[in-house]
Amino acid sequence: MSSQQSTQTMKPATAAKKLGVYLPATPAAFQEGVVSRAELNELQTNPPEWLRELRQNGPHPRPVVAARLGVSIAGLARGGVTEPLTTEQIEALREERPEWLAKERATQAEVRKETARVKKLHEEKEAKKG
Repeated sequence: MSSQQSTQTMKPATAAKKLGVYLPATPAAFQEGVVSRAELNELQTNPPEWLRELRQNGPHPRPVVAARLGVSIAGLARGGVTEPLTTEQIEALREERPEWLAKERATQAEVRKETARVKKLHEEKEAKKG
């Protein structure tokens, strides 16, 4: 029995998600092909100009937009943001400080606080056991 390893590939959508970019904004060659694990690693290590440009200026996918605004993806939807945004649009939202953004940031801060409290509680419980 030979131990020949097959090349692991992924769909362009998966690769775009791992790279943190919006798939429709990537070059056609990227969208139409498959991406091997080695190619993905190479893109992450030595990003070509198109990837650097997308990461810097967008348009950005919802997870990246949410992270840059400090809110959840659901918070984006509640705020009416359903389309990908450019870095310029994200900065404009930060400067405008719409009411929904302030509310969602506060909600996100509460969620983080609660998560930290629960984690600490579990750690204390484990320490008492041990």
